[in-house]
Amino acid sequence: MRIGLSSPLSHESAEEWAQTMKELGCRSVVFPVDHTSPDHVIADYVDAAKRNDLLIAEVGIWKNVFALDSTEREEARKRAVGQLRLADEIGARCCVNVTGTFGGPIWDGGYKENYTSECWEAVVTYTRELLDTVKPTRTEYSVEPMPWMIPTGPDECLRLLHDVDRPGFGIHLDVVNMINCPERYFHSDDFLQECFDKLGPLVVSCHLKDILLNQELTFQLVETWCGNGSLNIEKYITLINQYDPDMPVIIEHLNTDEEYRSSLAYVQERLRHAGISI
Repeated sequence: MRIGLSSPLSHESAEEWAQTMKELGCRSVVFPVDHTSPDHVIADYVDAAKRNDLLIAEVGIWKNVFALDSTEREEARKRAVGQLRLADEIGARCCVNVTGTFGGPIWDGGYKENYTSECWEAVVTYTRELLDTVKPTRTEYSVEPMPWMIPTGPDECLRLLHDVDRPGFGIHLDVVNMINCPERYFHSDDFLQECFDKLGPLVVSCHLKDILLNQELTFQLVETWCGNGSLNIEKYITLINQYDPDMPVIIEHLNTDEEYRSSLAYVQERLRHAGISI
């Protein structure tokens, strides 16, 4: 696996960014500038990543392409096209987004409308249109699983892949986002195995974080930093390495540079202790 951070950390130049990541032991990165950046800036970051053996794991979209507000929806779709074209131009592993929410103003929120047949059909139609517009050949468009938005599990990932039926559509794996019920939480090792048994060869990039059960009624799961929850990180990475030793694994959703550095060091030490190559 190639570990990386979702944050670019504070930096003044592309070379400083890349050298810092390499010095920290990162071997993959999330591309830190978007498609609206000047060509020379994009080129500087691509070149710096290559010189420092950093795999560009992801170009993010992170907008709701089904927003209720028409202006917001149009802007999100323009960004999706621009980001996917950028990912293809620079040869990123994937360009990633969530499928989008149908029922309210929160761009990645949970609403009952997210589970309708109309929603599924719209996601399939839109994904085909996006891929037919850009026709990526060096990257894959992927959608991150979510607890309350399709796809919520490995079977839905496979169904979506089948229904979209387009080249350039891959699977992004965020296991923690799919741990959304007692069965998957208390038997998370079995769920990890299920995910890789079903999806392993199809995965293009992974996220890494942890999950914790609040000791309150009702059942409440919270995302947390690595080591503060119950996820078997060693099993997760071992399964990843079995399918792709160069798989990017991105630590995400921390608040400060220091938190990212600390989490990275913790994961690195934990994996070294387990004899897992990083």
